[in-house]
Amino acid sequence: MSGSSFGDILLDAIERKRSHVAVGLDPELSLLPPELRSAHGLAEDHDDHAVVACYEEFLTGILETLVDEAAVVKLQIAYFEALGVAGYALYERMVRAANEMGYVVIGDVKRGDIGSTAEAYAKAHLDGTAVHAVTLNPYFGSDGLEPFFRRVREDGKGVFILVKTSNPSSAELQDQVLGSGKTVFEHVADAVNAWGEGTEGARGYRGVGAVVGGTHPEQGAALRLRMPGVPLLVPGYGAQGAKAEDIGRLFDRDGTGAVVNSARAILYAYRTREGDWRDAARQEAAQMREALWRAAGRA
Repeated sequence: MSGSSFGDILLDAIERKRSHVAVGLDPELSLLPPELRSAHGLAEDHDDHAVVACYEEFLTGILETLVDEAAVVKLQIAYFEALGVAGYALYERMVRAANEMGYVVIGDVKRGDIGSTAEAYAKAHLDGTAVHAVTLNPYFGSDGLEPFFRRVREDGKGVFILVKTSNPSSAELQDQVLGSGKTVFEHVADAVNAWGEGTEGARGYRGVGAVVGGTHPEQGAALRLRMPGVPLLVPGYGAQGAKAEDIGRLFDRDGTGAVVNSARAILYAYRTREGDWRDAARQEAAQMREALWRAAGRA
């Protein structure tokens, strides 16, 4: 991929594929196509090694099928970690496979800690795998993030800081009003602006991005204006209820600057669409791609 900064890498991928789609790899055994589960002997037995083999066949098929529809792959590491060492090895294989197929790869790890622990997390997830970016929890403050920021500055890696998440109860903490009059999420957004200074690529976008849920369209639109030049990772599309028209204002005036994640609606589209599970996933992703391109004012 061209570009030495993560901002360039991400925007290049959006333009090259004419897509804002990020497909979330969140494998859940009970939701996988029955024929796959049966082929791996998983009708009743849930042996972890058989599950890993089933996941690998399914996820590889998804990646191969969506290569022309999705610009980004976001792997939710929890689903892999739940299977132990074999699951983490699968995570690494899927990261490499997605990278080799030309996707921008985000490790959804939501790490956050301080000191040597933060350095170890950064080494594990940005140095130790082929991801382009990871998600981070900002609760520890800048010293918990600096090891990741160093890799943004020096290695062209990217990070997405949790700012306004898509879950309904995010308001319990993120919408609380501080003494400054700002909400917590507005305060974090301003911090993201400051943390990303100096990491801009040729296209003006930074290596320090933000997670902003598409399920809060008014707040999301305000955050887009509040964080110019900050790439947005937008969860909440599809199964969580956000639609393309809700997300339109999270793109910048050029119709770029954000990628939108969908996992279950794409991965398990075979449950609502006719035909093979691969074809169903491709049709769902293609429809999402077209809807977002229109919402961004690009069609």
